[in-house]
Amino acid sequence: MASQTTFERLNPLDGTVASRSPRETVADARAAADRAAAAFPVWSAMGPNARRALLNKAADALDARAPALIEAMKHEIGATEGWARFNVGLAVGMVREAAALTTQIGGEVIPSDKPGCLALAIREPAGVSLGIAPWNAPIILGVRAIAVPLACGNTVILKCSEICPRTHSLIIEAFAEAGFPEGTVNSITNAPEDAAEIVGALIDHPAVRRINFTGSTHVGRIIAKRAAEHLKPVLLELGGKAPFIVLDDADLDEAVKAAAFGAFMNQGQICMSTERIIVTEAVADVFLAKFATKVATLATGDPRVGNTPLGAVVDMKTVIHVNALIDDALAKGARALTGGKGESVLMPATVIDGVTSDMKLYRDESFGPVVAVIRAKDEDDAIRLANDSEYGLSAAVFTGDAARGLKVARRIRSGICHVNGPTVHDEAQMPFGGVGASGYGRFGGKAGIDSFTDLRWITVDTEHGHYPI
Repeated sequence: MASQTTFERLNPLDGTVASRSPRETVADARAAADRAAAAFPVWSAMGPNARRALLNKAADALDARAPALIEAMKHEIGATEGWARFNVGLAVGMVREAAALTTQIGGEVIPSDKPGCLALAIREPAGVSLGIAPWNAPIILGVRAIAVPLACGNTVILKCSEICPRTHSLIIEAFAEAGFPEGTVNSITNAPEDAAEIVGALIDHPAVRRINFTGSTHVGRIIAKRAAEHLKPVLLELGGKAPFIVLDDADLDEAVKAAAFGAFMNQGQICMSTERIIVTEAVADVFLAKFATKVATLATGDPRVGNTPLGAVVDMKTVIHVNALIDDALAKGARALTGGKGESVLMPATVIDGVTSDMKLYRDESFGPVVAVIRAKDEDDAIRLANDSEYGLSAAVFTGDAARGLKVARRIRSGICHVNGPTVHDEAQMPFGGVGASGYGRFGGKAGIDSFTDLRWITVDTEHGHYPI
């Protein structure tokens, strides 16, 4: 590391120092990419079972760090213990799933019209993979940025979030303990003001051949443009405005539970969070009465005490943003069924009914503990409203008829849709990603293999050739 200076991340609740991390520089970033490039020939040549063994050791090491990871999440981002524990559990599962993928990186023999020609399609490691992870689900998304790339034989750099550098560094410590070859797993921690320059330098580095980013649509566009200058593939998982459709034949009690979970888990700070509840008029009043009663029980409190389902949002910037969305909606005729504006990072769970297309809450991602209720005339109108968004990550539809639900799901423009389940649902083996302003490409399972390998066509001629010249 060229620089020995540090930067501080402050606890959003009380302003005390949550962590101190190395303030690494552009020179440090380039050195990390050089190390990853030097390690690539060794790591990519290792057999699948050797890679699997090291990934499973990393999963064990990550699991053993659960207490430290949970404390880091509480102090750096104001997470509840429940959310932090879920992060650890799913992240460990993601590493184990990546380990299982090492023998699934297959190819195929393709029939050739050329006599005696054996034609092969082969997937090979791409090179150095840069993963840029966010703060909101830091263990899950930090692991996701590097686990499958490693399984595919790539070396990796994790560009840690400036908001949770200690949490992300603990992931790297776990992988280091597992014993990967020198330079295979690398990380960069940087002060917020240095982020753009460091990310740009890493994207520009000739050894970096794959880039994955999870975060805002605004930043995703910047990264995609920078990478395009070098013709480097990018996997983007960006913002969301997930719709939750309640049809007239839905089990309303089940819909209420799923909607409350989807809207307010981690204070609504999940890319898949339910941002729009689209309920048909036939059941709207009954559903909303039940939903408001449920949400009123979702108390907010200090996550370090740990006796409430909701903790803190990540900063006062979020409070200001969510309050502005609430003010705009109420000024234009909507009404708050429960909750209201927040005065601190301990914001209340808020439900705003009567949201219409002229309100900012209708279109803008809140990424906080507020959900918009939009009333639809019928099924077709509900689908129209669900699709009236630039985003398309997750969606849900509740109905008593599974066949009807599947038909509706097929008409919603999103990368993910759940019938009779919440918008917040993630599993390591699933193809995870969105469309439109929610990004492109897929993490997870065999779809992840496609994202982090190069597909090559190789032939072997087994007969003498006959050529026209």
